[in-house]
Amino acid sequence: MSFTDIAYCGLYCEECPNHKGIIADYARDLRKELRTYRFDKTVELLSTISFFKIFEKYPDCYEVLGAMVKLRCNRSCKNGGGNPICKIKKCCQKKQLDGCWDCDDFEQCSKLEFLEVNHGKAHIKNLKIIKKKGIEEFINGQKHWYIKK
Repeated sequence: MSFTDIAYCGLYCEECPNHKGIIADYARDLRKELRTYRFDKTVELLSTISFFKIFEKYPDCYEVLGAMVKLRCNRSCKNGGGNPICKIKKCCQKKQLDGCWDCDDFEQCSKLEFLEVNHGKAHIKNLKIIKKKGIEEFINGQKHWYIKK
């Protein structure tokens, strides 16, 4: 665990499924199994039965799994990873902040709002903890990934 594993927004990278590669690995493995068992051929037959008509969309599903394989982030935003056009990252770098916790306006910052879809208010809770207790205590304590609003 290190300071660089805390994203500028207060999320902890080590808890991210993209950083861990969980979703990417499952998607990769499922695609492999589908190829092994030539499931595309099974789908051709199944999709002709009205009950399994949905299997006509199998090529789209397989393509989505391929995109999910790419959901891997090996480096935190502080180590050159993450979204290269992240407004939060750019703001902190411009202001020369270690993270949003160093900014007095983070609780009202509109740049953080897009995170609420996936994280609720977890990032805000994390930022408050870091601001109040410091980085080391945050790293050694409870970290939040999703909290209802």
